[in-house]
Amino acid sequence: MSELQRRPTLMDVAEVAGVSRALVSIVMRGAPGAAESTRQRVLEAARQLGYRADSRARLLRSSRTKLLGLIFSSSQPFHSEIVDAAYAEASARGYEIALSAVASGRPEARAIETLLDVGAEALIIIAPTLSADDLAQHARQVPVVSLLRDNVGDLVDSVSSDDYAGIAIAVDHLVSLGHSRIVHVDGGAAVSSDRRRETYRSEMIRHGLQPVVVPGGPGEEDGMGAGQILQENLPTAVIAFNDRSALGIMENFRAAGIRIPEDVSVLGYDDSHFAKLSFVQLSSVSQDAPLLAAAAVGRAVDRIEGAKSPGSVVRTPHLVLRKTTTRAPAGN
Repeated sequence: MSELQRRPTLMDVAEVAGVSRALVSIVMRGAPGAAESTRQRVLEAARQLGYRADSRARLLRSSRTKLLGLIFSSSQPFHSEIVDAAYAEASARGYEIALSAVASGRPEARAIETLLDVGAEALIIIAPTLSADDLAQHARQVPVVSLLRDNVGDLVDSVSSDDYAGIAIAVDHLVSLGHSRIVHVDGGAAVSSDRRRETYRSEMIRHGLQPVVVPGGPGEEDGMGAGQILQENLPTAVIAFNDRSALGIMENFRAAGIRIPEDVSVLGYDDSHFAKLSFVQLSSVSQDAPLLAAAAVGRAVDRIEGAKSPGSVVRTPHLVLRKTTTRAPAGN
């Protein structure tokens, strides 16, 4: 094993000292923000491990890299659409994108650490799962933009889509088609799931209808399982947490001989590339990935170039109609 491979990292020091990586970075840079007792504990952990700062990373951080770090989930196709759009917007602003994926065995904290180590001047995190406090620690080092999540505290910028408006549009559309037995398959523990679920409930009640929520999740398998549950008491319309869940529901229904949309209308969320496929043609609530990406890159660049206060941008989604929703069956 080479010397470089054996070299302890800031994360190693953080684990020994029992603090966050961001706090170790503050101590090692001699920046304010760490208590003296914590500083001594971090320095002792570094001494025990033989930690030495990577001079290459230090050089990168000492000058302009023009890099925007973008953290995304490798399991979410909608994230890749945002990534594609972010590249174009960053290039137009004179910046480059450095990617770091959250994947099985690679948590969000590690994805962030990698980008900081290569000198990213700002971080854009798609649907972050870290706590507001953890995000704030990173925001004390570089500007941080949370994309698709807005409950991130006062130190972090946010760019999000209005989930309230999106679900309201979905319910209104199906009610206008005569549907009254409209079920929502939720996103489980996914970011935005709580908000979409509660908005669905309030919108159904506003229309004088009974809300019914079926547990789901963000993936096709989650949708398949929810579709099996739905068959026990078939509704006339389903609003899925996202397009991937909708695809699973549709596959389950088709395997059971349930026609879409003649028997059940299905409405997705995200308007991902899956929804647009010729053999799918899924009606969906569009969050408009290019506009979200442009707003997130814009916030990151503005903060790098002098904007002092974090800001919040909320975009309004819209409905894209294709072939999976129609009028409610007669007698329903």
